[in-house]
Amino acid sequence: MKKEILTSEKHTHHFQLDPRTKLLLLLMISIFTIGGAGGQPLSWAAFTLGILPAIGLLVSGKKKVFLIFMGLYLLGIGIQYGLLSKLSGILNFIALASAGIFSQFMPGLMMGYFAVSTTTVSEFIAAMEKLHMPSQLTIPLSVMFRFFPTVAEEAGSISDAMTMRGISLGGKHPGRMIEYRLVPLMTCSVKIGEELSAASLTRGLGAPVKRTNLCKIGLGGVDILLIILCVVIILEWILVSLGGAWIK
Repeated sequence: MKKEILTSEKHTHHFQLDPRTKLLLLLMISIFTIGGAGGQPLSWAAFTLGILPAIGLLVSGKKKVFLIFMGLYLLGIGIQYGLLSKLSGILNFIALASAGIFSQFMPGLMMGYFAVSTTTVSEFIAAMEKLHMPSQLTIPLSVMFRFFPTVAEEAGSISDAMTMRGISLGGKHPGRMIEYRLVPLMTCSVKIGEELSAASLTRGLGAPVKRTNLCKIGLGGVDILLIILCVVIILEWILVSLGGAWIK
């Protein structure tokens, strides 16, 4: 019983990846899906990395977000390869911009959402310490991990309060919506950032001694497979850059 209390078991019922694997996938998606590194020979890698966040959301139980992401991602792919060549002028420009947003930027956003929503602050700090990252980098990132979810909760509360007062796009005072929602949100964001920074320092994140962690992290079978996939993609990228494609 004592062991169960001292051990972090928050996400044991969900599909879990090691935080280091999530950071690696986020970096790979930024390079190959958003940045388009490797060009056409590595289009398979961009597509594979693009659907990995959706798979992670699905097996983690976030089915609504998964359906929204897959719908927008497949829409972008369809526009890029099916509709773009048939349009011209301003319609071609709009279709090109939409395809780029849906098929390139959406995977990065969803990977970031997956990493933040399925990783606790303790797990993230433990992973950063295993990577021997300096505290000057670990502390701001750990604060950021709690900052965005907390701001999202505050934004929902502000939205509910303003809706009850009829301040919305379809309400009695649509012009006040930006002022009455944005100003409180900005004030809350500053306060939340200060409180989270103080809480992090209070918990000893800035102490010169080594910090202990109650949560357990480690590389599993899925983590190893994903790391091997990333290594294969990087190797082919190097070979393509040298003038020859390895996998076709």
